[in-house]
Amino acid sequence: MSAPRPMDAAGPRCSPQRGGIFLRLLKWFSILAFLGILYLLRGPILRSAGEFWVEDEGAQPADAIVVLSDDNYRADRAARAAELFREGWAPRVVASGRYLRPYAGIAELMQRDLADRGVPPTAVVRLAHVAANTREEAVIIRRLVDRQHWKRVLIVTSNFHTRRAARIFHHVFKNSAHVRVVAAPDSGYNPASWWRSRSGVKLFFLESASYPLAIWETRSTEAATRGLHERESLPSTLWPATQ
Repeated sequence: MSAPRPMDAAGPRCSPQRGGIFLRLLKWFSILAFLGILYLLRGPILRSAGEFWVEDEGAQPADAIVVLSDDNYRADRAARAAELFREGWAPRVVASGRYLRPYAGIAELMQRDLADRGVPPTAVVRLAHVAANTREEAVIIRRLVDRQHWKRVLIVTSNFHTRRAARIFHHVFKNSAHVRVVAAPDSGYNPASWWRSRSGVKLFFLESASYPLAIWETRSTEAATRGLHERESLPSTLWPATQ
């Protein structure tokens, strides 16, 4: 009969397999706990993410209020610009809008929207153009501002678009007029509950993709405006000259 093996002085050893199972369970428990915390805090986190895109610099006395092109169906940008005009922040409103056809464009629609909201036709400056993006539109607006020798300008755009617009306009207007970006509440984007509507989700991720492009555009001026120069060089029968 063989003699019993002596017990280790430190006592019986744990199985390595049992220790591995414990670590795996601990890892999964930590992951589930983290996900649970995220779920409980999803409202504040998503709300902060939605508010990140809103950068309202506020109104100040200016020479002109400029409404950026591509307003929504309810004309929320035009409504905010008209409100600023009625409050007396500037004596005129620039209706900036791209051409949809060689003979008509968004600027004409915006002029009607402003008139419906109390801005007299004599106070509206219609700026029709062929800009394909915010960067190109900023370049065209600066041309007008410099030509008119305006010193202060309010840029009105949708709330979700303000952070990107502010970065672009402050870059384009360097050594020119002082600009401030004013947010227009948008019926399709509520920063406090954007994830609850299809339009809110769409606009949130649109800005998430567009903002890095805006950073690149402000670093590469030539590449960002090449398309604008090409479109403006087309025969006038295709695109009228910008006003």
